[in-house]
Amino acid sequence: MKKKVLSVLMALTMAVGIMAGCGSEATPTTTESTGKDAQTTEAAGQAAGTETAAATSDALAGLPDAIGEDVIAATPEMYSSIDLSSPYTVQMYLIGDTPNDWDEVLGLINDYLKPFNTDINVTFLSWSDYSTMYSLVLQGGDADLIFTAPWCYMYTEAAKGSFFTLDSDFIANNMPLTNKYQATESWDETTLSGKTIAVPSNTAQPMGKIVAIRQDIADKYGIKELSSWEDYKNFSLTIAEKETPESGIYALAAAGDNNELWDVYREQYDTFLALDSDWFDMIYEYKEGQLPTRDDIKLAYEYEPFREYAKDMKAMADAGCWSRSALTNTVTDDDAFGAIQGASIAWNASVFTYMRQAEQTDGVTCAAYDITNPHLVGCEAYSNNDMAITASSQKPERAAMVLDIMKMDTYVNHLILLGEEGKHYSINDNNEYTRIDGAVENYPPMTVSASWAIKNGELSEAGGDEREKAISDSWEERVISNPTITFVFDDTNVVNEKAAINTVLSSYVPMLELGLVDDVDATLDKMIEECYAAGLQTVLDEFYNQYDAWLATR
Repeated sequence: MKKKVLSVLMALTMAVGIMAGCGSEATPTTTESTGKDAQTTEAAGQAAGTETAAATSDALAGLPDAIGEDVIAATPEMYSSIDLSSPYTVQMYLIGDTPNDWDEVLGLINDYLKPFNTDINVTFLSWSDYSTMYSLVLQGGDADLIFTAPWCYMYTEAAKGSFFTLDSDFIANNMPLTNKYQATESWDETTLSGKTIAVPSNTAQPMGKIVAIRQDIADKYGIKELSSWEDYKNFSLTIAEKETPESGIYALAAAGDNNELWDVYREQYDTFLALDSDWFDMIYEYKEGQLPTRDDIKLAYEYEPFREYAKDMKAMADAGCWSRSALTNTVTDDDAFGAIQGASIAWNASVFTYMRQAEQTDGVTCAAYDITNPHLVGCEAYSNNDMAITASSQKPERAAMVLDIMKMDTYVNHLILLGEEGKHYSINDNNEYTRIDGAVENYPPMTVSASWAIKNGELSEAGGDEREKAISDSWEERVISNPTITFVFDDTNVVNEKAAINTVLSSYVPMLELGLVDDVDATLDKMIEECYAAGLQTVLDEFYNQYDAWLATR
């Protein structure tokens, strides 16, 4: 609509210029005539906007009321607000490893997008590289869409102005399907100081933490099951003592840090994060039916259980539970487990994907254990995985359209989540999919990072893994939503201090999580001291002031 209004204004301006240049007896500009021209322009703009809105509304007519009720297919007519006359390639950046069959899947997506005069070019930032490359990509200025999350620099980059700000008009005009189907409450989780900085996923689900192990190796040493943290620690120490010297398989093929294992450990204490921002995490223990006060919330590394966790990590590292080069390992612990190079991993229900990979090797059996039962199970936030339009995008409207199609068009959405139907999966009338042989190696379902951000919750696996079902069923009575999820910390006033603190934390926390320090207490105390020297108290004061203001509105 803005372009149509601009065209009318330009036409009027040119007409006046031509008449003046030819020496014509044009009517002198008066307040009255100027007012009439403005009224005419405004009326023309309103008429064009009404026409565009009507065209979009007509194109959306007849769609199902909710996701999953029927096939949803995007058409160019739905995007009548967007100028599709020129071809455009949307540059999209994702994190993680590239599936073997990704190029084939992307080709199918781009074929589908031809009527929209648009295609997508996708770059994957590998797990080993994304932490250093992510900010550089945004600085480079060629990205249109990028995966983001609270744990993937969302707030840090938002503070830098790296993301395009979304408002209700922009979403309605350029993302009509998202406008129709996105859960209304989800937007609060990606809104910072009144500005929406990313598009969240469209489903919230239990996100319990699990450890998966090589059960065949556990059986070899008489370990039948795990039911507690101490059981897992004993398993790991046993592997380090008896199995690693024999086969070279580590208890945990750690890489970079042990953050997922920390998430398992802290679940024993019924914890939630009031802030999940790179390394700067603010943690509290949940009390049923209560919102935490400022006194309940601490920097995660000043929380006593983290100190105890770090001491366990040192004991396990010293025993040889993982490589001494774990800090610089480039193969993730999950991939190593799937390739039978590690005897355990810790994560959410995604561990079952890697269990199935490992079990393709003859003689390998795996098991998953919820070692924090009966403690709470957190509900995944909508904002746990997101897609953002970059502030440097040359055509943010076109990027928005592509994201809208990825999220809500059934064909494109399922391509990204599951791969090619008939080759990687089949699906029944109940939206239950079945993997086809070869999918695990070439396009494992739900593993592309974009799939986490565009999922809608209507898909489930037919039959499924009974082990996964048993654990998820046990979560039903323990699922709790984080009561502080809609509190978003705006670090604009302390961005420099927070950046300096993150530099300190990123230097120390991975070493502490991997136990690769001489003295846990001395190292942790030194890290905290350096954080305060970098401005931690200033950041904490800002955080608590904002939290108190938010709490007063509850």
